[in-house]
Amino acid sequence: QVQLVESGGGLVQAGGSLRLSCAASRIIINSMGWYRQAPGKQRELVAAITRAGNTNYADSVKGRFTIARDNAKNTVSLQMNSLKPEDTGVYYCHVIGSAIWGQGTQVTVSS
Repeated sequence: QVQLVESGGGLVQAGGSLRLSCAASRIIINSMGWYRQAPGKQRELVAAITRAGNTNYADSVKGRFTIARDNAKNTVSLQMNSLKPEDTGVYYCHVIGSAIWGQGTQVTVSS
């Protein structure tokens, strides 16, 4: 069973930046995604990337977030710039098409 370990969350002021990382315990062929869940809301897709590097983003983060993948290191990252209070939530790494999720990392953006 693949394990995903996330890191990089924290508290930042609006307009600031954070970088999340997700390390997989073995090679992942599937697309990978970052999801987030705000208090009282459903978990939503933030960004996804195929093994070939094709990406897609939620409209709310386009131009601010960048997802990247290093297949040699089995890692996926999410660079988050110009953060807004509405970006606050628990961010999860996910192997798309599977039941594999990371444990989540908290991102809090203060106004």
